[in-house]
Amino acid sequence: MASTPILLTLSALSLLFISTAFAQTAPAPGPPGPLNFTGILAKNGQFTYFLKLLADTQVGSQIQNQLNGTTEGFTVFAPTDNAFNNLPSGTINGLDSQKKVQLVLYHVLPKFYTLSDLQFVSNPVRTQATGQDGEAFGLNFTGQNNQVNVSSGVVETQINNALYQTKPLAVYQVDKVLLPEEFSKAKSPAVAPSPDTKKSSGSTSSNSTQSTADGPASPDGSGSSGRNLGLGLLLGLAMACMAALS
Repeated sequence: MASTPILLTLSALSLLFISTAFAQTAPAPGPPGPLNFTGILAKNGQFTYFLKLLADTQVGSQIQNQLNGTTEGFTVFAPTDNAFNNLPSGTINGLDSQKKVQLVLYHVLPKFYTLSDLQFVSNPVRTQATGQDGEAFGLNFTGQNNQVNVSSGVVETQINNALYQTKPLAVYQVDKVLLPEEFSKAKSPAVAPSPDTKKSSGSTSSNSTQSTADGPASPDGSGSSGRNLGLGLLLGLAMACMAALS
């Protein structure tokens, strides 16, 4: 019976040794996998239209490819499906391929911003979208007490929800599609010539033609005087001939 406590003690020590050895040999947890930008949106379930635009324009894959190499990070404003549904009919379908790319890039800032950061930025903040002249489209931010509004100059809305906010990526939900002000700027029409201008031009042309036919006119009327002198000489010569014949 005296050996029983000894056996129990040895068994306990053996179990402790085995568990300690197992803990030492167990693999450490691996590093987290790469960020899945579109996966963050898909998981939420209310960004179908925006995900489609990201895929069609290939902007989604561009952001995904650059996430692991960027030092500045990205900030994305994701419009909900309701935001797209509330647009006037044909707004998105009426855009050509280039403008669709510009629209999606207009929702991306080439830097990581927290909501607190956005309250103190210098407006306008440049986006990834640029015009044909290479000038960046900008967004304006205002906020107080951690409530931030974003404005494109055409649309203004609150930033309601942070879907992801860990550097290098911030993704925020917005309830309106941010339409660039540049899309609404119409080209200035060419100025048509006025009727008076056309009339004046026609008169000038007529006078020019007449001057060419009659010879250049002198300011002092010397052209007319020369013609009169020539006629006088011819008339005098004719009268002299008639007198000689008679």
